Amino acid sequence: MWEIVAMISFLAFIIAIIGTGVSAIKRRSVWKKWLAAVGVAFVLFIIGAVNAPPSENIQPPQTVAGEQGESAATNNSKDVTNKSNSNSSESLPAESEENEEIAQQGVSGQLKAHFLDVGQGDSILIQLPNGQNMLIDAGTSEAGSSVVSYLKKQGINKINYLVATHPHADHVGGMIAVVQSLAVDRVYMPRVSHTTKIFEDLLETIKAKGLKINKAEAGVTIINQDGIKAGFIAPCGSGYERPNNYSAVVKVQYGSTAFLLTGDAESVSEQEMIASGANLKADVLKVGHHGSKSSTTQAFLSSVSPKYAVISCGADNSYGHPHQEILDRLKKAGVQTYRTDTQGTVIITSDGKTLTIKTLGSTNKVRAPDTNTKSSTNTNSNSNSNKTVSSEPAAEQPIDSAYIGNNNTKKFHRPTCSTLPAEKNRVYFQSRNEAVAAGYVPCKRCNP
Repeated sequence: MWEIVAMISFLAFIIAIIGTGVSAIKRRSVWKKWLAAVGVAFVLFIIGAVNAPPSENIQPPQTVAGEQGESAATNNSKDVTNKSNSNSSESLPAESEENEEIAQQGVSGQLKAHFLDVGQGDSILIQLPNGQNMLIDAGTSEAGSSVVSYLKKQGINKINYLVATHPHADHVGGMIAVVQSLAVDRVYMPRVSHTTKIFEDLLETIKAKGLKINKAEAGVTIINQDGIKAGFIAPCGSGYERPNNYSAVVKVQYGSTAFLLTGDAESVSEQEMIASGANLKADVLKVGHHGSKSSTTQAFLSSVSPKYAVISCGADNSYGHPHQEILDRLKKAGVQTYRTDTQGTVIITSDGKTLTIKTLGSTNKVRAPDTNTKSSTNTNSNSNSNKTVSSEPAAEQPIDSAYIGNNNTKKFHRPTCSTLPAEKNRVYFQSRNEAVAAGYVPCKRCNP
Protein backbone atom coordinates (compact mmCIF):
# COMPACT_ATOMS: atom_id res chain seq x y z
CA MET A 1 0.00 0.00 0.00
CA TRP A 2 2.74 2.46 0.96
CA GLU A 3 4.36 2.14 -2.44
CA ILE A 4 1.03 3.29 -3.98
CA VAL A 5 0.90 6.25 -1.59
CA ALA A 6 4.44 7.19 -2.52
CA MET A 7 3.70 6.93 -6.24
CA ILE A 8 0.50 9.05 -6.10
CA SER A 9 2.05 11.67 -3.83
CA PHE A 10 5.05 11.93 -6.16
CA LEU A 11 2.75 12.62 -9.10
CA ALA A 12 0.83 15.16 -6.99
CA PHE A 13 4.14 16.77 -6.04
CA ILE A 14 5.08 17.22 -9.69
CA ILE A 15 1.66 18.61 -10.59
CA ALA A 16 1.70 21.00 -7.62
CA ILE A 17 5.11 22.37 -8.62
CA ILE A 18 3.87 22.99 -12.15
CA GLY A 19 0.70 24.67 -10.80
CA THR A 20 2.71 26.90 -8.47
CA GLY A 21 5.00 27.98 -11.30
CA VAL A 22 2.15 28.78 -13.70
CA SER A 23 0.21 30.74 -11.06
CA ALA A 24 3.27 32.74 -10.07
CA ILE A 25 4.00 33.65 -13.69
CA LYS A 26 0.41 34.84 -14.24
CA ARG A 27 0.47 36.63 -10.87
CA ARG A 28 -2.57 34.90 -9.51
CA SER A 29 -3.13 34.68 -5.78
CA VAL A 30 -3.92 30.97 -6.06
CA TRP A 31 -0.19 30.23 -6.28
CA LYS A 32 -0.07 30.11 -2.47
CA LYS A 33 -2.54 27.22 -2.45
CA TRP A 34 -0.43 25.37 -5.06
CA LEU A 35 2.64 25.88 -2.90
CA ALA A 36 0.84 24.38 0.08
CA ALA A 37 -0.13 21.40 -2.07
CA VAL A 38 3.56 20.99 -2.97
CA GLY A 39 4.46 20.72 0.69
CA VAL A 40 1.71 18.23 1.48
CA ALA A 41 2.54 16.07 -1.52
CA PHE A 42 6.22 16.08 -0.62
CA VAL A 43 5.53 15.00 2.96
CA LEU A 44 3.24 12.18 1.80
CA PHE A 45 5.87 11.02 -0.70
CA ILE A 46 8.54 10.84 2.02
CA ILE A 47 6.22 8.89 4.34
CA GLY A 48 5.27 6.42 1.58
CA ALA A 49 8.85 5.92 0.44
CA VAL A 50 10.11 5.23 3.99
CA ASN A 51 7.38 2.70 4.76
CA ALA A 52 7.40 0.89 1.42
CA PRO A 53 9.09 -2.62 1.42
CA PRO A 54 12.50 -2.98 -0.33
CA SER A 55 12.17 -3.40 -4.09
CA GLU A 56 13.24 -6.72 -5.70
CA ASN A 57 15.36 -7.08 -8.83
CA ILE A 58 12.86 -8.67 -11.13
CA GLN A 59 14.24 -9.92 -14.40
CA PRO A 60 12.16 -9.17 -17.48
CA PRO A 61 10.27 -12.25 -18.64
CA GLN A 62 11.75 -14.12 -21.60
CA THR A 63 9.74 -14.38 -24.73
CA VAL A 64 8.79 -17.80 -26.01
CA ALA A 65 11.17 -17.34 -28.92
CA GLY A 66 13.99 -16.46 -26.55
CA GLU A 67 13.35 -19.52 -24.42
CA GLN A 68 13.29 -21.74 -27.47
CA GLY A 69 16.55 -20.23 -28.75
CA GLU A 70 18.27 -20.82 -25.42
CA SER A 71 16.95 -24.39 -25.32
CA ALA A 72 18.21 -25.03 -28.83
CA ALA A 73 21.63 -23.62 -27.95
CA THR A 74 21.79 -25.92 -24.92
CA ASN A 75 20.82 -28.93 -26.98
CA ASN A 76 23.40 -28.08 -29.63
CA SER A 77 26.05 -27.86 -26.93
CA LYS A 78 25.08 -31.30 -25.67
CA ASP A 79 25.19 -32.67 -29.18
CA VAL A 80 28.78 -31.47 -29.61
CA THR A 81 29.74 -33.30 -26.44
CA ASN A 82 28.01 -36.55 -27.30
CA LYS A 83 28.65 -36.89 -31.03
CA SER A 84 32.02 -38.39 -31.83
CA ASN A 85 31.79 -37.14 -35.41
CA SER A 86 31.43 -33.46 -34.49
CA ASN A 87 33.49 -31.12 -36.69
CA SER A 88 34.40 -28.79 -33.85
CA SER A 89 36.86 -29.18 -31.01
CA GLU A 90 35.99 -28.43 -27.41
CA SER A 91 38.13 -27.00 -24.67
CA LEU A 92 39.39 -29.54 -22.19
CA PRO A 93 37.95 -28.67 -18.74
CA ALA A 94 40.50 -27.95 -16.04
CA GLU A 95 41.05 -30.95 -13.83
CA SER A 96 39.38 -30.74 -10.43
CA GLU A 97 37.91 -33.03 -7.81
CA GLU A 98 34.49 -32.38 -9.30
CA ASN A 99 35.70 -33.42 -12.76
CA GLU A 100 37.32 -36.52 -11.28
CA GLU A 101 33.96 -37.49 -9.78
CA ILE A 102 32.15 -36.83 -13.05
CA ALA A 103 34.63 -39.01 -14.92
CA GLN A 104 33.87 -41.91 -12.59
CA GLN A 105 30.13 -41.74 -13.18
CA GLY A 106 28.62 -44.23 -15.57
CA VAL A 107 31.77 -46.36 -15.79
CA SER A 108 30.93 -49.65 -17.48
CA GLY A 109 33.11 -52.07 -19.41
CA GLN A 110 36.84 -52.15 -20.00
CA LEU A 111 39.38 -49.84 -21.59
CA LYS A 112 42.38 -51.51 -23.21
CA ALA A 113 45.61 -49.70 -24.04
CA HIS A 114 47.89 -51.62 -26.42
CA PHE A 115 51.48 -50.36 -26.63
CA LEU A 116 52.46 -52.05 -29.87
CA ASP A 117 55.87 -53.53 -30.52
CA VAL A 118 56.82 -51.67 -33.71
CA GLY A 119 60.57 -51.65 -33.23
CA GLN A 120 62.17 -48.23 -32.88
CA GLY A 121 58.95 -46.24 -32.98
CA ASP A 122 55.63 -45.61 -31.29
CA SER A 123 52.10 -46.92 -31.80
CA ILE A 124 49.36 -47.04 -29.17
CA LEU A 125 45.88 -48.47 -29.63
CA ILE A 126 43.19 -47.45 -27.13
CA GLN A 127 40.04 -49.57 -27.21
CA LEU A 128 37.40 -47.52 -25.40
CA PRO A 129 34.63 -49.22 -23.41
CA ASN A 130 31.99 -47.56 -25.60
CA GLY A 131 33.25 -49.56 -28.60
CA GLN A 132 35.24 -46.73 -30.17
CA ASN A 133 38.94 -46.93 -31.02
CA MET A 134 41.79 -44.42 -30.80
CA LEU A 135 45.14 -44.93 -32.51
CA ILE A 136 48.08 -42.74 -31.49
CA ASP A 137 50.92 -43.04 -34.03
CA ALA A 138 51.65 -46.11 -36.15
CA GLY A 139 55.40 -46.65 -36.16
CA THR A 140 57.61 -46.53 -39.25
CA SER A 141 56.55 -47.18 -42.84
CA GLU A 142 57.73 -50.77 -42.63
CA ALA A 143 55.63 -51.24 -39.49
CA GLY A 144 52.45 -50.06 -41.20
CA SER A 145 51.31 -53.46 -42.44
CA SER A 146 52.02 -55.03 -39.03
CA VAL A 147 49.96 -52.34 -37.31
CA VAL A 148 47.05 -52.84 -39.72
CA SER A 149 47.26 -56.61 -39.23
CA TYR A 150 47.23 -56.22 -35.44
CA LEU A 151 44.22 -53.90 -35.58
CA LYS A 152 42.24 -56.30 -37.75
CA LYS A 153 43.06 -59.20 -35.43
CA GLN A 154 41.35 -57.18 -32.69
CA GLY A 155 38.28 -56.97 -34.93
CA ILE A 156 38.90 -53.30 -35.68
CA ASN A 157 37.85 -51.90 -39.05
CA LYS A 158 37.40 -48.27 -38.01
CA ILE A 159 39.56 -45.79 -36.12
CA ASN A 160 37.34 -43.16 -34.51
CA TYR A 161 40.22 -40.96 -33.35
CA LEU A 162 43.56 -40.98 -35.18
CA VAL A 163 46.36 -38.96 -33.55
CA ALA A 164 49.69 -38.23 -35.26
CA THR A 165 51.82 -36.85 -32.45
CA HIS A 166 54.51 -35.18 -34.62
CA PRO A 167 56.09 -35.48 -38.10
CA HIS A 168 58.87 -37.99 -37.43
CA ALA A 169 58.82 -41.14 -39.55
CA ASP A 170 59.07 -43.52 -36.59
CA HIS A 171 55.68 -42.25 -35.41
CA VAL A 172 53.68 -41.47 -38.55
CA GLY A 173 55.32 -43.59 -41.27
CA GLY A 174 52.95 -46.52 -40.73
CA MET A 175 49.92 -44.25 -40.54
CA ILE A 176 49.69 -44.08 -44.32
CA ALA A 177 48.88 -47.81 -44.42
CA VAL A 178 46.34 -47.34 -41.62
CA VAL A 179 44.49 -44.53 -43.40
CA GLN A 180 44.49 -46.49 -46.65
CA SER A 181 43.28 -49.74 -45.06
CA LEU A 182 40.75 -48.67 -42.42
CA ALA A 183 37.87 -46.25 -42.06
CA VAL A 184 38.81 -43.14 -40.07
CA ASP A 185 36.44 -40.64 -38.45
CA ARG A 186 38.62 -37.87 -37.00
CA VAL A 187 42.28 -36.98 -37.42
CA TYR A 188 44.31 -34.89 -34.96
CA MET A 189 47.75 -33.39 -35.65
CA PRO A 190 49.76 -30.54 -34.16
CA ARG A 191 50.38 -27.50 -36.34
CA VAL A 192 54.12 -27.75 -36.89
CA SER A 193 56.67 -25.48 -38.53
CA HIS A 194 58.94 -28.44 -39.33
CA THR A 195 57.92 -31.26 -41.63
CA THR A 196 59.25 -34.36 -43.35
CA LYS A 197 58.59 -36.06 -46.66
CA ILE A 198 56.80 -38.94 -44.98
CA PHE A 199 54.59 -36.45 -43.11
CA GLU A 200 53.71 -34.68 -46.35
CA ASP A 201 52.83 -38.04 -47.91
CA LEU A 202 50.55 -38.74 -44.97
CA LEU A 203 48.83 -35.38 -45.43
CA GLU A 204 48.17 -36.23 -49.07
CA THR A 205 46.76 -39.63 -48.09
CA ILE A 206 44.44 -38.00 -45.56
CA LYS A 207 43.32 -35.44 -48.13
CA ALA A 208 42.65 -38.17 -50.70
CA LYS A 209 40.29 -39.87 -48.22
CA GLY A 210 38.35 -36.62 -47.80
CA LEU A 211 39.29 -36.27 -44.14
CA LYS A 212 39.78 -33.02 -42.28
CA ILE A 213 42.61 -32.45 -39.81
CA ASN A 214 41.75 -31.19 -36.33
CA LYS A 215 44.43 -29.23 -34.51
CA ALA A 216 46.03 -31.06 -31.60
CA GLU A 217 47.02 -28.61 -28.88
CA ALA A 218 46.70 -28.17 -25.13
CA GLY A 219 43.08 -27.72 -24.06
CA VAL A 220 41.39 -29.63 -26.88
CA THR A 221 39.04 -32.43 -25.85
CA ILE A 222 38.84 -35.63 -27.89
CA ILE A 223 36.02 -37.29 -25.93
CA ASN A 224 34.25 -36.65 -22.64
CA GLN A 225 31.33 -39.02 -22.10
CA ASP A 226 30.32 -42.32 -20.55
CA GLY A 227 32.98 -42.00 -17.85
CA ILE A 228 35.69 -41.59 -20.51
CA LYS A 229 37.68 -38.39 -20.81
CA ALA A 230 40.52 -37.87 -23.27
CA GLY A 231 42.18 -34.68 -24.40
CA PHE A 232 45.45 -32.96 -25.22
CA ILE A 233 47.81 -31.63 -22.55
CA ALA A 234 50.42 -30.43 -25.08
CA PRO A 235 51.77 -28.84 -27.20
CA CYS A 236 51.31 -25.70 -25.13
CA GLY A 237 53.13 -23.37 -27.52
CA SER A 238 54.73 -23.07 -30.94
CA GLY A 239 57.98 -22.14 -32.64
CA TYR A 240 59.96 -25.01 -31.12
CA GLU A 241 63.43 -25.66 -32.48
CA ARG A 242 63.08 -29.41 -32.02
CA PRO A 243 60.07 -31.11 -33.65
CA ASN A 244 59.79 -33.49 -30.69
CA ASN A 245 58.41 -30.68 -28.56
CA TYR A 246 55.44 -30.35 -30.91
CA SER A 247 54.36 -33.81 -29.73
CA ALA A 248 50.64 -34.09 -29.09
CA VAL A 249 50.46 -35.35 -25.50
CA VAL A 250 47.22 -37.20 -24.73
CA LYS A 251 45.73 -37.89 -21.32
CA VAL A 252 43.10 -40.62 -21.16
CA GLN A 253 41.04 -41.03 -18.01
CA TYR A 254 38.60 -43.84 -17.38
CA GLY A 255 36.96 -43.86 -14.00
CA SER A 256 39.69 -43.40 -11.41
CA THR A 257 42.48 -44.66 -13.73
CA ALA A 258 44.51 -42.46 -16.06
CA PHE A 259 47.11 -42.78 -18.83
CA LEU A 260 49.52 -40.04 -19.95
CA LEU A 261 50.86 -40.64 -23.46
CA THR A 262 53.67 -38.23 -24.31
CA GLY A 263 54.92 -39.03 -27.81
CA ASP A 264 58.47 -37.67 -28.08
CA ALA A 265 57.87 -34.62 -25.87
CA GLU A 266 61.15 -33.42 -24.40
CA SER A 267 62.10 -31.32 -21.37
CA VAL A 268 60.91 -28.03 -22.91
CA SER A 269 57.41 -29.38 -23.45
CA GLU A 270 57.41 -31.11 -20.08
CA GLN A 271 58.20 -27.84 -18.31
CA GLU A 272 55.40 -26.09 -20.21
CA MET A 273 52.95 -28.80 -19.18
CA ILE A 274 53.92 -28.36 -15.54
CA ALA A 275 53.63 -24.56 -15.82
CA SER A 276 50.18 -24.83 -17.44
CA GLY A 277 48.72 -26.15 -14.21
CA ALA A 278 47.13 -29.14 -15.95
CA ASN A 279 46.52 -32.23 -13.85
CA LEU A 280 49.33 -34.54 -14.99
CA LYS A 281 48.70 -37.29 -12.45
CA ALA A 282 48.41 -40.68 -14.13
CA ASP A 283 48.70 -44.34 -13.24
CA VAL A 284 50.48 -45.15 -16.51
CA LEU A 285 53.12 -43.02 -18.23
CA LYS A 286 54.21 -43.69 -21.79
CA VAL A 287 57.79 -42.55 -21.36
CA GLY A 288 58.71 -39.73 -23.74
CA HIS A 289 61.10 -40.15 -26.67
CA HIS A 290 61.64 -43.91 -26.28
CA GLY A 291 63.30 -43.48 -22.90
CA SER A 292 65.82 -40.87 -24.03
CA LYS A 293 67.46 -38.67 -21.41
CA SER A 294 66.06 -35.69 -23.34
CA SER A 295 62.72 -36.44 -21.65
CA THR A 296 61.22 -37.62 -18.34
CA THR A 297 62.84 -34.95 -16.19
CA GLN A 298 62.64 -35.46 -12.44
CA ALA A 299 60.17 -32.57 -12.11
CA PHE A 300 57.89 -34.05 -14.77
CA LEU A 301 58.08 -37.57 -13.33
CA SER A 302 57.19 -36.19 -9.91
CA SER A 303 54.23 -34.31 -11.38
CA VAL A 304 52.87 -37.42 -13.10
CA SER A 305 53.71 -39.78 -10.22
CA PRO A 306 52.91 -42.95 -12.19
CA LYS A 307 52.73 -46.48 -10.86
CA TYR A 308 53.66 -47.98 -14.23
CA ALA A 309 55.69 -46.84 -17.23
CA VAL A 310 55.92 -48.16 -20.77
CA ILE A 311 58.94 -47.55 -23.01
CA SER A 312 58.50 -48.14 -26.72
CA CYS A 313 61.79 -48.77 -28.52
CA GLY A 314 63.58 -51.21 -30.80
CA ALA A 315 65.93 -53.93 -29.61
CA ASP A 316 69.60 -52.96 -29.87
CA ASN A 317 68.72 -49.62 -31.45
CA SER A 318 71.55 -47.33 -32.47
CA TYR A 319 70.36 -44.52 -30.15
CA GLY A 320 70.95 -46.52 -27.00
CA HIS A 321 67.30 -46.15 -25.97
CA PRO A 322 66.27 -46.38 -23.26
CA HIS A 323 69.06 -44.49 -21.55
CA GLN A 324 70.21 -45.93 -18.26
CA GLU A 325 69.76 -42.56 -16.58
CA ILE A 326 66.01 -42.74 -17.23
CA LEU A 327 65.73 -46.38 -16.17
CA ASP A 328 67.47 -45.50 -12.90
CA ARG A 329 65.18 -42.51 -12.37
CA LEU A 330 62.07 -44.62 -12.87
CA LYS A 331 63.38 -47.34 -10.58
CA LYS A 332 64.24 -44.84 -7.85
CA ALA A 333 60.69 -43.44 -8.08
CA GLY A 334 59.28 -46.93 -7.57
CA VAL A 335 57.77 -47.09 -11.05
CA GLN A 336 57.31 -50.56 -12.53
CA THR A 337 58.62 -50.32 -16.11
CA TYR A 338 57.67 -52.31 -19.20
CA ARG A 339 59.58 -52.26 -22.50
CA THR A 340 58.43 -53.28 -25.96
CA ASP A 341 61.99 -54.18 -27.00
CA THR A 342 62.26 -56.88 -24.34
CA GLN A 343 58.61 -57.76 -23.63
CA GLY A 344 56.85 -57.10 -26.92
CA THR A 345 53.43 -55.51 -27.07
CA VAL A 346 52.18 -54.39 -23.66
CA ILE A 347 48.42 -54.45 -23.00
CA ILE A 348 47.03 -52.60 -19.99
CA THR A 349 43.35 -53.15 -19.20
CA SER A 350 41.32 -50.84 -16.94
CA ASP A 351 37.88 -51.50 -15.49
CA GLY A 352 37.77 -47.92 -14.22
CA LYS A 353 39.26 -48.84 -10.84
CA THR A 354 42.06 -51.37 -11.31
CA LEU A 355 44.66 -52.15 -13.96
CA THR A 356 45.67 -55.51 -15.40
CA ILE A 357 48.91 -55.74 -17.39
CA LYS A 358 49.89 -58.39 -19.93
CA THR A 359 52.83 -58.63 -22.33
CA LEU A 360 52.81 -60.53 -25.61
CA GLY A 361 56.44 -61.21 -26.30
CA SER A 362 57.78 -60.23 -29.73
CA THR A 363 54.46 -59.58 -31.46
CA ASN A 364 55.25 -57.22 -34.31
CA LYS A 365 58.57 -57.97 -35.99
CA VAL A 366 58.97 -55.04 -38.34
CA ARG A 367 62.49 -56.01 -39.37
CA ALA A 368 63.27 -59.44 -40.75
CA PRO A 369 64.95 -61.38 -37.92
CA ASP A 370 67.52 -64.09 -38.22
CA THR A 371 65.56 -67.15 -39.38
CA ASN A 372 67.53 -69.26 -36.91
CA THR A 373 66.35 -67.21 -33.98
CA LYS A 374 64.05 -69.15 -31.66
CA SER A 375 61.32 -67.62 -29.57
CA SER A 376 61.78 -67.89 -25.84
CA THR A 377 59.72 -67.06 -22.81
CA ASN A 378 60.21 -63.51 -21.55
CA THR A 379 62.04 -63.53 -18.23
CA ASN A 380 62.25 -59.81 -17.53
CA SER A 381 62.48 -59.52 -13.78
CA ASN A 382 60.66 -56.19 -13.68
CA SER A 383 57.39 -57.70 -14.90
CA ASN A 384 55.01 -59.71 -12.78
CA SER A 385 52.34 -59.76 -15.50
CA ASN A 386 51.12 -62.52 -17.76
CA LYS A 387 53.36 -63.10 -20.77
CA THR A 388 52.90 -65.05 -23.95
CA VAL A 389 55.29 -65.48 -26.83
CA SER A 390 54.19 -64.96 -30.41
CA SER A 391 53.92 -68.11 -32.44
CA GLU A 392 53.94 -66.21 -35.74
CA PRO A 393 56.64 -67.17 -38.26
CA ALA A 394 59.60 -64.89 -38.75
CA ALA A 395 58.94 -62.00 -41.11
CA GLU A 396 60.35 -62.21 -44.62
CA GLN A 397 61.83 -59.45 -46.72
CA PRO A 398 58.99 -57.56 -48.44
CA ILE A 399 58.90 -58.48 -52.11
CA ASP A 400 58.46 -54.87 -53.21
CA SER A 401 61.32 -53.46 -51.11
CA ALA A 402 63.54 -51.33 -53.31
CA TYR A 403 66.16 -50.44 -50.71
CA ILE A 404 67.63 -51.95 -47.56
CA GLY A 405 68.76 -49.76 -44.67
CA ASN A 406 71.31 -50.50 -41.97
CA ASN A 407 69.78 -49.69 -38.60
CA ASN A 408 73.24 -49.14 -37.08
CA THR A 409 75.00 -47.02 -39.71
CA LYS A 410 71.82 -45.31 -40.97
CA LYS A 411 72.87 -46.00 -44.58
CA PHE A 412 70.60 -47.52 -47.21
CA HIS A 413 71.66 -49.87 -50.01
CA ARG A 414 70.46 -51.53 -53.16
CA PRO A 415 69.36 -55.15 -52.54
CA THR A 416 72.34 -56.27 -54.64
CA CYS A 417 74.95 -54.32 -52.65
CA SER A 418 77.93 -56.34 -51.39
CA THR A 419 77.87 -54.52 -48.03
CA LEU A 420 74.35 -55.32 -46.90
CA PRO A 421 73.92 -55.42 -43.10
CA ALA A 422 73.14 -58.52 -41.10
CA GLU A 423 69.52 -59.58 -41.28
CA LYS A 424 68.74 -58.42 -37.75
CA ASN A 425 69.93 -54.88 -38.55
CA ARG A 426 67.97 -54.43 -41.78
CA VAL A 427 65.20 -51.91 -42.41
CA TYR A 428 63.28 -52.12 -45.67
CA PHE A 429 62.15 -49.14 -47.75
CA GLN A 430 59.84 -49.09 -50.75
CA SER A 431 61.33 -45.91 -52.19
CA ARG A 432 64.46 -43.77 -52.04
CA ASN A 433 62.44 -40.85 -50.68
CA GLU A 434 61.17 -42.99 -47.85
CA ALA A 435 64.71 -43.94 -46.86
CA VAL A 436 65.90 -40.33 -46.94
CA ALA A 437 62.84 -39.16 -44.98
CA ALA A 438 63.66 -41.73 -42.31
CA GLY A 439 67.10 -40.16 -41.88
CA TYR A 440 69.16 -42.67 -43.88
CA VAL A 441 71.97 -41.68 -46.27
CA PRO A 442 72.91 -43.54 -49.50
CA CYS A 443 75.71 -46.09 -49.49
CA LYS A 444 78.71 -44.81 -51.46
CA ARG A 445 79.54 -48.26 -52.81
CA CYS A 446 76.25 -49.14 -54.53
CA ASN A 447 75.11 -45.51 -54.93
CA PRO A 448 71.34 -46.19 -54.59
